[in-house]
Amino acid sequence: MDARVSIIMGSTSDWKVMEQAAKLLDEMEIPFEINALSAHRTPEKVMQFTENAHNKGVQVIIAGAGAAAHLPGVIAAGTHLPVIGVPVKSSNSLDGWDSILSILQMPAGIPVATVALDNARNAAILAMQILSIGDENIRQKLLQFKKDLKNKVVQANDDLKEIKFSFRV
Repeated sequence: MDARVSIIMGSTSDWKVMEQAAKLLDEMEIPFEINALSAHRTPEKVMQFTENAHNKGVQVIIAGAGAAAHLPGVIAAGTHLPVIGVPVKSSNSLDGWDSILSILQMPAGIPVATVALDNARNAAILAMQILSIGDENIRQKLLQFKKDLKNKVVQANDDLKEIKFSFRV
């Protein structure tokens, strides 16, 4: 079985965030791989990855990094595959803004889809949406996932109705 999604992080210190994507992809039974590659410390390995990802069956790349988060952009520069960037609030972060802006502000021609700070789960959902275009099985799982989200909110609203206050109308 080949990985359809590749989860890449700048270092294992990003794992706590990136694990969210792995858990959801695993739950949805979508094959994925996980690697730590640094745009700054292992640039040759990043380039090797970008040149070979498509040949290995990867269809979407989720790349997370903190601080000067160049990893998603460097990956996007080296592949035609869609890249989803996950800004990570790291220990040396400027409250996460450095990572957000490093991923968000890509030059014309090198797009990186960017999700919210520390939100690798949304990156996995976006990867599923991309894959669902050509995969009915993933599309059905995604539709059920969205239905479950809706039902959760409806149930929460029903639960709120049960909370009693003297002046609640």
